Amino acid sequence: MADPVLFALALLFLLQTKHLFADFYLQTPRMLRDRSRYVHVGRVQHAGLHAVGSLIAMVLLGVPVALALVVALIEWAVHFHIDWAKGRWSDHTGHGPAQAGYWRAFGVDQALHQWTYLVMVWAVLP
Repeated sequence: MADPVLFALALLFLLQTKHLFADFYLQTPRMLRDRSRYVHVGRVQHAGLHAVGSLIAMVLLGVPVALALVVALIEWAVHFHIDWAKGRWSDHTGHGPAQAGYWRAFGVDQALHQWTYLVMVWAVLP
């Protein structure tokens, strides 16, 4: 894709679509349990699902596989830590969906993931 603006918009679309499915449709009970524990197999799997989806999106748009793999691995680590921090915060505050603090934490979590996608797009721009 020669036009960098079109490339950026297409990749953001694919990353956000991947995010919708990985965060809201494909999470298993294991991924959702014990979110504040650092060593957590479910979070490893969840972040891995995101990384694989991002890798596919980047390769589909012509990003060299080696670069896409490096960016996806970094995304895995970033996603893992964003979700871990949110899990710790949620356990610390005890906020549930009926409280505004829950939604603020949810919003910050989602914004951090979206900002990660902006950095990823910048990193692989042709």
